[in-house]
Amino acid sequence: MKKLTEDQIQSQAQALGIEAAALKAVIEVECKGSGFNADSTPVILFERHVMRQRLIANGQSKVVDQMMIKRPDLCSKTAGGYGLYSAQHGRLNAAAQYHRSSALESASWGLGQVMGYHWQSLGYKTLQVFVNAMYKDEASQLDAMCRYIKVNGLINALKNKDWKAFAHGYNGSGYTKNNYDVKLANAYKKWLAE
Repeated sequence: MKKLTEDQIQSQAQALGIEAAALKAVIEVECKGSGFNADSTPVILFERHVMRQRLIANGQSKVVDQMMIKRPDLCSKTAGGYGLYSAQHGRLNAAAQYHRSSALESASWGLGQVMGYHWQSLGYKTLQVFVNAMYKDEASQLDAMCRYIKVNGLINALKNKDWKAFAHGYNGSGYTKNNYDVKLANAYKKWLAE
């Protein structure tokens, strides 16, 4: 069973010391309620600007030069150009032809849309172990999201319902552009009422 259960959410919320409604709000805002596509692949978003950063970090600057000429849609200095959600795995696979690790690290994965390059800081033995977990089930995806919340010191923001602080820590300084804090606050109110 790939779907997340109420018990799994309660258990992770308890482990973090936060309300389940707060965790449900993050899940809802990050992935719109599902960690998997209809074809059983994990929901991902491939980030072309991150691909460039990861290639450089992984010592692949020759590949950067190649890709920026041949595939600027997959490797660029600027974010965006995502295309359809249904096209994300195709984009990831095309990028992996150039450098697999960098490509896998350049996608945000699953329920929590956790970037692949965080695998090490989140305590996964290898990048492949992280990716396998994202393919396994939503409970494993939730675990990655909760590890990210813990490692980045965001538990108190959730405890205090400080949605601005949480959104900034989880999504970066551009969070206001997408109203993440407002969406989180609204989702939390909805889950609290259930």
